[in-house]
Amino acid sequence: MKHDLAASTSGIIAEWRIALLCFFLIAGAALAQSLQPTAAHQEKAKATVAVLLVSDIHFEPFWDPAKVPQLAAAPIDQWNVIFSAPPSTDQQQRFTALQQTCHTRGADTSYALFDSSLKAMRSHAAGVSFVAMSGDLISHAFQCKYNALVPKSTPKAYSAFVEKTLDYVIEELDKSFPGVPVLVALGNNDSDCGDYRLDAHSEFLATTGKEVTRGFPASERPSAEESFAVGGYYSVTLPAPIESTRLLVLNDIFMSSNHATCAGKPDPGAAEAQLTWLRQQLAEARANKQRIWVMGHIPPGVDLYSTASRMVDVCGGKSPVMFLASEKLADVLAENGDVVELAIFAHTHMDELRLLKPETAAGRGVAVKMVPSISPIHGNYPSITIAQIDPSTAALMDYKVFVASNATGVDATWTEEYDFTRNFHQAEFTSSSVSRLVAEFAADPDAKNQASESYIENFSVGYASPLLRLAWPQYVCTLSNYTAGSFRSCACPAGP
Repeated sequence: MKHDLAASTSGIIAEWRIALLCFFLIAGAALAQSLQPTAAHQEKAKATVAVLLVSDIHFEPFWDPAKVPQLAAAPIDQWNVIFSAPPSTDQQQRFTALQQTCHTRGADTSYALFDSSLKAMRSHAAGVSFVAMSGDLISHAFQCKYNALVPKSTPKAYSAFVEKTLDYVIEELDKSFPGVPVLVALGNNDSDCGDYRLDAHSEFLATTGKEVTRGFPASERPSAEESFAVGGYYSVTLPAPIESTRLLVLNDIFMSSNHATCAGKPDPGAAEAQLTWLRQQLAEARANKQRIWVMGHIPPGVDLYSTASRMVDVCGGKSPVMFLASEKLADVLAENGDVVELAIFAHTHMDELRLLKPETAAGRGVAVKMVPSISPIHGNYPSITIAQIDPSTAALMDYKVFVASNATGVDATWTEEYDFTRNFHQAEFTSSSVSRLVAEFAADPDAKNQASESYIENFSVGYASPLLRLAWPQYVCTLSNYTAGSFRSCACPAGP
């Protein structure tokens, strides 16, 4: 079921349309084939196990500004009582003023919406093998909002409030799935010193790591806690019945071109140390005949929205805006497609896919699932994703997206938005099937076939935005061209 876009996002949509119309005057196409699911694959899917994929919750503890002093003083086991109490009489007025002070357009996840999403998870994702949360647990402009409401606070008190908010979100997920691993990556907002700002080897990472790894097996927790304290990344074995598979969780904030230390300085060494660790983990997995899932927050590749909104003349020779500072992460993953079964990212809040394929060597590449958000701040409606995994191969066989009926969570119902296998006629979500699907998109520059229509319809979950159609050929170029050069070659077939 589709919904009308919230009025508060109309300005954002208008800006998108203007930017995209000005920028996208280029075209590209390719030949393609699609594959119908076979009866054998459909039979195999019956033996799958379920996994819950969640991202970009962006929980908003400042929704009722008058309650913030109580939250700061109380342990998190009392937060639900505080949140569920009647709102302050001036809640809306004060929160609107806070949003204006911090230049925040749209709203993140209130307590009502978070509570609604947890109920939807328990209802639709009962019996999952594990929960994968791919980053951005806390709200946008978190530091600005806190400073505006607690102007005389100290950096230590602010850090404690960030840590409490992160712990609250993680523990609410834990309580919703008792005994089920909840595996968490950090997002660019999940820091005690500002958006995209984070120190390696910090007290914040050490403290947060203890919460993230609290439920890990005793044999794996010490090493995971140690690597998290270094850079916010870790390795953990996926639970039975999934066989011989580990999840490598990255903290790719250190790899972002926007990253800086808490003191505002660059730290390329933190990214390099993490890539070294990643290569070692992949080599060990290959030697031990294990499969790997990788999860981070910010995807590799071209940031098409930023490229368009900044009017970057890609076909004139300028480089597109990239999500990460270099292509090293994508290169490592693409070159290890024999080991990496799946990569999970998020960050854009939209429902997307990617394919990381090696450019200089033969290989199958890696399928990337980008998980849409619970936060409705960009106009999409809140959603969760439930995946079906073949436990013997760790392959993602199918997934369904469930969407809320409104952006507030108040009296919301959560219903199935779409099913990957049914909508795209692919037998599984693997590198080969994603490659076929991308080729099908590329062969349809006017977005007229069923697969293209379905992708565009569900891109902004719950709202059939017209924006993607305006830039469909160029967007398709981002799906399997993660370098600036390969994207330009695809998007500008006539050359600069």
